[in-house]
This record gives sequence, C-alpha cells and structure tokens, in this order.
Amino acid sequence: MTIESDAYPPTDVGQAVGQTVAQSSPEQMTEVTVGRSGLGNPAWHKGMPSPNPAGRPPGINMRKTRIHERMLDQAGAVIDVMLQKALEGDAGAAALVVNRVLPVLRPESQMVTFALDVDQPVSKQVEQVLAAVAKGEVAPDIGKRIVDMVQALGSVRVIEDFEQRLVALEKRP
Repeated sequence: MTIESDAYPPTDVGQAVGQTVAQSSPEQMTEVTVGRSGLGNPAWHKGMPSPNPAGRPPGINMRKTRIHERMLDQAGAVIDVMLQKALEGDAGAAALVVNRVLPVLRPESQMVTFALDVDQPVSKQVEQVLAAVAKGEVAPDIGKRIVDMVQALGSVRVIEDFEQRLVALEKRP
C-alpha cells in the first residue's frame, strides 16, 4: 500500500524506519529518508509544509490537566470510602488498603551453625552442607543458599587460580 499526498512523499506503509526512498516529481527527483525515532509522522522531514497549519487546537492540554486535577480533588473521598468499606468487613477493600499502606514482607534468613571446612574442595563443602540438611541441622532452603554461596566461592577461586597461572606465564622469558 502506498500513501501519497501533496504534503508527504510517497511512502510504503510497511517500510522500515530510516529507509531511503526516491520521490518522483515532475520537476525533480529527490531522495527522502522515511521515518525517524520518536513521535509524529515518520514521513515528515525538515522543511516540509506543516500538515496542520492551524496548529494544535487551543485547550487540548487543558483537558488532561482538568481531569487530573479532578481526580486529585476526589482522591481523599475515595480513600475515605475504601477505608470505611474495609472497616465494615469488605475483604477486597481491606486487601487494597493493606497492600498500599504496608510494605511487602520478605522472608528473613535464620542463623545456622554447623561444621563446614572451607579449606576443602568445593565438592566436599557441598557434601558437608547436604549432610547438615539431612541431619536436620539446616533447613533445605537455607542449605540451598549456602550451596549457592559455596559455588560462588568456587568460581572466585578458579578465577584467582587463572590469574596466578597467567602471572607466572607472563614472567617466563
């Protein structure tokens, strides 16, 4: 499909933004880059006559402002109604009020104590954590977090080992 008008160059609706097309006119052949990022008509380019010479209608932005102000003016009454409904036992209103007022509770980790030899290889450390979980010394979710930390420590150790090897190789003649 092609769009043609006096104010715009002929443009394929499916053209990619930024694609260059040739504009034919009886007087001359020109190239026009179709599209740009942002809002507005992608076929518009600098120097073209305005497709809306009268400009933006007066008061168009005022409509949004008036609606916004009206909502703000009524916000207190809406809150009062929701609080009253919550106090009357409306579970939906109570949930809405509580969710907006109180922060979401996050689980807190508990402190655990068990034998873990950090000088052992990573696989042995993970075995120690699994044994503590099996004995009931550590909750399974906490054990998973500890295993994740042990794995992170293992990754750091591997990087340190590579760095040491690289420094040793660079010192060789």
